[in-house]
Amino acid sequence: MPKPQPQRFKDYTRAYFTAGERLSSEKRDELILAYTPLIKYIATRLLARLPPSIALDDLISAGIIGLIDAIDKFDPGKNVQLKTYAEFRIRGAMLDELRSLDWVPRSVRGKINQLENAYIDLEHNLGRPATDQEVAQALGVSLDEFHRLLDETKSVSFMDVELLRQNTFEEGGAGFAELLEQEDLDPFSAVNLAQVRQLVAQAITALSDKEKLVVSLYYFEELTMKEIGLVLGYTESRISQMHSKAMLRLRAKLKRALT
Repeated sequence: MPKPQPQRFKDYTRAYFTAGERLSSEKRDELILAYTPLIKYIATRLLARLPPSIALDDLISAGIIGLIDAIDKFDPGKNVQLKTYAEFRIRGAMLDELRSLDWVPRSVRGKINQLENAYIDLEHNLGRPATDQEVAQALGVSLDEFHRLLDETKSVSFMDVELLRQNTFEEGGAGFAELLEQEDLDPFSAVNLAQVRQLVAQAITALSDKEKLVVSLYYFEELTMKEIGLVLGYTESRISQMHSKAMLRLRAKLKRALT
């Protein structure tokens, strides 16, 4: 089955920007209208990875602020397309909004820590990736309960990678400790960006081939869980569980690297 193709958006760099000239108010307003569909597209794709309590309108409102910021700060002399720059500014504004909402309950954070610790201990002792059955046994739960735990925590881990990718794009951007303003110490915020990139790259090599493929399709090709399932021939729920396990392994690797 062919891979679903992401929606394409036109780049307006050459049409609106001339070196050394500032945008007129009229052209600025035209650009905002031209890229409004991009905001809705990014918000909709992001919302598909979040719990039902998050409102689409909140993400869109944040995205508009990000778009305006991108247009005002865009420098055509840096050899980056406006569409690319705007996309990252829009996504970054939406991630900022999610952090400000503090949408992850402490109970869910506790379950994430429980799962991470199980993966850390098991994979250190076994010297290989732990199976679902082994993790479930270590937690003292049934396999069905383990899979429910993965479903309950699936919306948390993807934010770490989104933030990592966002900050990688921003030259001279703040470190993760500044990006993640949370009370609980997060493994992705405990080291600087260069270290995180190196550790994540090493951790990804330890994933199974299927988990690597899911991570690649999800974060780099930006397919949804449903689209990945169509490509690989699995249910959306199964893809979601594979993604959650991959993220837990990555977080566990980072935690272990810091101890």
